[in-house]
Amino acid sequence: MTANSSEIRTFEIDIPKEDIDELRERLLRARYPEAETPDDWSQGVPLKYHREFCEYWASEYDWYATQARLNRFSQFKTNIEGLDIHFVHVKSKHDDARPIIITHGWPGSIVEFHKILEPLTDPLAHGGQAEDAFHVVCPSLPGYGFSDKPTSTGWGVTKIAEVWDQLMVRLGYDKYYAQGGDWGSAVTTAIGIQNLGHCAAIHVNMPNAPATKEALSNPNEKDKRALAGAQFYQQFDSGYSKQQSTRPQTLGYSLADSPTGQAAWILEKFYAWTDCDGHPENILSRDELLDNIMFYWLNNCGASSARLYWESFAKSFGSNGSNQVSLSTGCSIFPKEIVATPRSWAEKRYNNIQYWNELNKGGHFAAFEQPELFVNELRECFKVLSS
Repeated sequence: MTANSSEIRTFEIDIPKEDIDELRERLLRARYPEAETPDDWSQGVPLKYHREFCEYWASEYDWYATQARLNRFSQFKTNIEGLDIHFVHVKSKHDDARPIIITHGWPGSIVEFHKILEPLTDPLAHGGQAEDAFHVVCPSLPGYGFSDKPTSTGWGVTKIAEVWDQLMVRLGYDKYYAQGGDWGSAVTTAIGIQNLGHCAAIHVNMPNAPATKEALSNPNEKDKRALAGAQFYQQFDSGYSKQQSTRPQTLGYSLADSPTGQAAWILEKFYAWTDCDGHPENILSRDELLDNIMFYWLNNCGASSARLYWESFAKSFGSNGSNQVSLSTGCSIFPKEIVATPRSWAEKRYNNIQYWNELNKGGHFAAFEQPELFVNELRECFKVLSS
């Protein structure tokens, strides 16, 4: 396959049985550390729960049921800038549906979006109206899932945003919309900054903007909550980010070799970042958590996914060095987001916010945790941004 070949090939997930057998063998002979000293999650995933989780993974979890469920949706690969990009592309039966590209982050995957694909593409069957319809494209980030892994430097947020624009145009969408959270928010924001002429508007559920001077000198209640969230993240929750942004290769050896390690590296963030009332399985099923972890394990993505941090941190997301978004923007703020950014902060970066809503439940993985709320947010937002 040559770089920038315009061919779009159909794709189905097809994991050999020997890969699943090898995973089970590794899980069954795993070596665990001693238990944490406090009786909580403050040192990470508790030993008792993690052993139970991994024993279920080895003995009861059915990957092939998941694979069949995921393969119900049309998937493709196409080569852009020398990498095969894997993506789900579900077209609505409504011809005037809005094309939208939805981007995941770390430690997520396109698994996050499988509960929203049918409501977005077939709104009449899911409580909506024909004018709520979308054609949905969900790509796997380079180095994640079933997309290729970059073999050279340069694949940061800026380049991914440019590649996503090429992908949408290649699919025939000369006008489209973009949405994202986590790294998906950064990519979507970069699409807005670059404003290459095809994206009409963006929506993010994690607007990334620093505190205003006023928030630092004379904070209101929303400022105080956001500042407290940012402080907690920096003090207690950001070690993973420092490691991935500085030494992703060193980390990768452990994640490539140990499924229990890969699972814990991801599982802890689903505890910390979901609106789960103290336990991740209060909001997502064990199988759902494993579905997402499998996208990392099966494709050996521990190091390659971490490199996005190394590539992107402390670098501008705009092609011209700008970090201002002038495109029409919508923001949905879920209360258990890492930092629930106040509108006054966001407006300093997103200069054309036309839709803003603060919800009463949900966290960082909004589409996964609260699919109905998330779908309604996109419907309401793009009614405004498309008018």
